[in-house]
Amino acid sequence: MLVHICCSVDSHYFLEELRREFSNEKLIGFFYDPNIHPYGEYLLRLQDVKRSCEILNIDLIEGIYNYEAWLDKVRGLEDEPEKGERCTACFDDRLNETVQKAIELDEKSFTTSLLISPLKSQEKLKKIGNDLAQKHNLNFIFRDYRSGKGAEKQNQAVKINKLYRQDYCGCIFALSKQRESQNKLIDETFSPITNQILPSSIEEKLIFYKNIDSSKIIIKESFLNYRLLSGKVSINNITVPSRIIFYSHSERNNISGKIDYLIDEVAYLNRENIKIISLQKLNVAFK
Repeated sequence: MLVHICCSVDSHYFLEELRREFSNEKLIGFFYDPNIHPYGEYLLRLQDVKRSCEILNIDLIEGIYNYEAWLDKVRGLEDEPEKGERCTACFDDRLNETVQKAIELDEKSFTTSLLISPLKSQEKLKKIGNDLAQKHNLNFIFRDYRSGKGAEKQNQAVKINKLYRQDYCGCIFALSKQRESQNKLIDETFSPITNQILPSSIEEKLIFYKNIDSSKIIIKESFLNYRLLSGKVSINNITVPSRIIFYSHSERNNISGKIDYLIDEVAYLNRENIKIISLQKLNVAFK
């Protein structure tokens, strides 16, 4: 079975479930995503998909990065919303290329990890996949692995395997709308004219995820852009004695979360990059 792969976040658990359900099938991954921009982001996702497939012992084929041809196929649809007609044209392109690769490899079945993404329309993917399957006498494998507790299991697989979790689908047009709604710059497209690698840039992530291993813990951090003037900490709706460092920042007034890691008297929460430090450790640090 040929499996079109969009990114490791969506594909890892999807491939695990396919392998469990179709234990007699040999799965082959096909990374064909010319919609991803910029090219550094494409390389970052490809690198992570390769690592994911190595963990799962699944062969991977890379398709052509024909970004200019993809732009032509979605021309006039730049302002379409997520799950709109631009996405339909994008699905057409990627699934059609997957079918051509399946025919080349003499594979009779194909599917796509896009089916598990909460941002993609399963109905559109199902229709496109079934139409292509009927046209070329193939089998489109439609599976809804995201229902039930699928999303939770998917997130666990991402965390356990230290996979790269991107924060946009890959398309420059969707990214533009997303950053516009967030009132943020599209810094993913920024590159210095020198060879300097900027903090938190795609280039830095490429190096980081290239050298990642199972013993490392990934802790997300962000830059200070405004300061918290006041606040309190509550556990089970009970306010506990605490001191909030003035460099703390958040986009929301109230944040709830669970402790992901407890390392050397520092608790790392699963929300908003929050760290909780014991007063004893803080007093030692400030001596």
